[in-house]
Amino acid sequence: MDGEPHTVSKSDWRDDLRKLGDAEGFYQELGAKHTALHIKRGDTLIVTFENLDHVFEDGEGKMPWGFDFVTKRGWSMLGLMAHDWTWYRDQDVYDFFDRLKSEGFFDDFKRVVFYGASMGGYAAAAFSAACPGATVVAISPQATLARQDASWETRYRKAWKRDFSTQYGFAPDMIKSAEKVYIFYDPFAPLDAMHAALFRGDNVVKLRCRYFGHRIASMWIRLSILKPIVEQSIAGTLTEPAFYKMLRGRKEDLRYQREMLERLERKGRPWLIARYCEAVLARRGAPKFRKAMKQALKKMGA
Repeated sequence: MDGEPHTVSKSDWRDDLRKLGDAEGFYQELGAKHTALHIKRGDTLIVTFENLDHVFEDGEGKMPWGFDFVTKRGWSMLGLMAHDWTWYRDQDVYDFFDRLKSEGFFDDFKRVVFYGASMGGYAAAAFSAACPGATVVAISPQATLARQDASWETRYRKAWKRDFSTQYGFAPDMIKSAEKVYIFYDPFAPLDAMHAALFRGDNVVKLRCRYFGHRIASMWIRLSILKPIVEQSIAGTLTEPAFYKMLRGRKEDLRYQREMLERLERKGRPWLIARYCEAVLARRGAPKFRKAMKQALKKMGA
């Protein structure tokens, strides 16, 4: 009807992806829960992992994460998408990566990078084992959700019963053949920090995003540093000094400032609260911080 927004069904959307895959690479449904789209461009391949429903909910005509970012740079991509919080623990996915490895799919590329965040970060690390010598970029990844290995993990209850003991199971073991593994995490997010501690090896580079929480990439977007971080990670040129220099802008971000204030309030440190609010107010008018400073000063008897 005129005036009403045009909507696309998931079936039609998948048909569009299938046509794109047929024209430029391939599209495959891996059982009922997972989908793979490959676009062949240059000799650098970016393998991404995400949640399919979240992509679809973003709106009509959306592609897998990073489609424009990757293809505009002349890179090839292999986008893995999940219909549910599966952590990609599915025999169809294992068989898919086994087949790619045995058929020499990855051999066609000079550089292969596995990328993902949270559930996708786990998958990026785990399935990198199918391509020895690859680079891994994992943001807030889980090492495993197996209860015997991570009984302290209280999130993601829906995936607790999935089997993490079979192929591509324990992510820290799967990265041993990777050339370089970038692990981005917030050391003050206890559960994420515990997972990060399980990733070890001479090929592992751990980069701390203090006070960013679990959703690190969203903060990078706010700071306009997502692209350079990903580009340098893919090139294997990202250094700790360069990374932490890019993070300096967080001190001027309102979301970051609010989260810092909340952390200080939870710790009950009125002197630090007053000092921090004073610093923020010197940069911008912020009623929330002015109120917090007055309350802190009152507690101090000032």
